[in-house]
Amino acid sequence: MVENLSERVAELEKSVKRAVEAIALLKKERDALQARLAAMEAERAEFLALKQERKDVLAQVDSILKELDKLDLG
Repeated sequence: MVENLSERVAELEKSVKRAVEAIALLKKERDALQARLAAMEAERAEFLALKQERKDVLAQVDSILKELDKLDLG
């Protein structure tokens, strides 16, 4: 009976150790994913800013071309 109990305690200790290791691995993966997410959010913000800048430049070019067309007609 005592041997059976000590074996059970040993099994439980192994299970707890595996659980602790799994938790540590999951925390490490979570931290890596959070870092990736932060980097992707920064890239997205930069992309949106560049997209808006491109839109603004295209509008300016369009305006300049329209002004040039007016000069050619006059």
